[in-house]
This record gives sequence, C-alpha cells and structure tokens, in this order.
Amino acid sequence: MNFSKTQAQTLNDILRWRRDVRHFRADPVPQPVLDRLRAAMDLAPSVGNSRPWRVLQIKDKSLRGRVQDTFETCNREAAAGYDEPARAEYVRLKLAGLREAPVHLAVFTETAPIEGRGLGRQTMPETLQFSTAMAIHTLWLVARAENIGLGWVSILDPQSILTLFDVPESWVFTGYLCLGYAESPEERPLLHRNGWQHDTSTEWLER
Repeated sequence: MNFSKTQAQTLNDILRWRRDVRHFRADPVPQPVLDRLRAAMDLAPSVGNSRPWRVLQIKDKSLRGRVQDTFETCNREAAAGYDEPARAEYVRLKLAGLREAPVHLAVFTETAPIEGRGLGRQTMPETLQFSTAMAIHTLWLVARAENIGLGWVSILDPQSILTLFDVPESWVFTGYLCLGYAESPEERPLLHRNGWQHDTSTEWLER
C-alpha cells in the first residue's frame, strides 16, 4: 500500500505534536477511546512476534496513592542529586500528572513469553523490553491522534512497583503511563518551556 502525501503529512504532524503531557483535566476518557488505544498496541512490532507487553489499568485509589507516594520519594532523592541552581530548576518542573490523570496504566514486560518461541532474542534478550517500548510509543501516537495526552512517569522504583502490584516473577516493570485530556494545548514540550533541555539533532554517522 502506498500512502498519499496528505497521509504522510498527517503522520508527520502526529510525530511533531506528540508531547509528554503532565497537566491533565479530570474528564474521563470514554471507554470506546480506550478500546481503540488498546487495539493500537496490538499493531506494534515485537521481536519474533513475542508481544511481551502486559498492561494493568490501575483504578483502585489506594494503589494510585501508593504509586504517588513512591514517585514523591524517588523525586526527592533525584532532586537531591543536583547541585544548585539545577536543583531549584528541577523542583520547579512538574514531572508527573499522577493526581489529575483519569487513566493510569502500569506496563510490564513478560521476560519468558511463550509467543515467538524465542525467535530473534537469544543473543539480545533485552529486545523484549525494546518491543514493549515500541508498543508504548504506538499507543502514544494513536493517543495523540485521538487528542488524548500521555505522560510517561519514569521517576519510580521498579522493585516497589513490582511488589505493589504483585505481578508474576517473570514480569519486569517498563513504564507507568498517565492518560487523559491535556489541561491546555502543549505548543512546546515541558522541558523546552522551562529551559531545561532543547532538542538536538539525531547523530547519524557513516563508517
């Protein structure tokens, strides 16, 4: 199938306007939209067609609160690792939308999936986690196309999350995602707006 220039431009627009959203409205995300996002993950590539991602939608308020507690502990520790004035800049950043986001997804990688029968990962087992990351990115792009914001919360202790959700021993924690409608249009990425980090071009070398 060949794509038209209009379709190609639409994809480029989605890539360009994808944002890591931290400020959410409390409006619920309709179930049909969530169903489409789940179906989008089915289209993600994976090593050997292993499809190792496992997703938990966290609705329980007490579990969400414990994730928030874990984040705040890890965030304080991370802030302490910076010298002034970088520490003050770090503290000013809003690095999670855990309190406001209506949808929370904990995403794990099954490290011993039956699917794929080991194809393609014997020398690089980490490609299972790479596959889960691609599934998250697929979800992210489709969420953007649905006008749903997504924030990836990475300031969490993986072992605490594994213990909290009591998942199988073969699962490793890959990411915690907040989804919902953005509080306002994000014309510039958060780190750009706060002067923390600007984009650099991809380093593409020849040998």
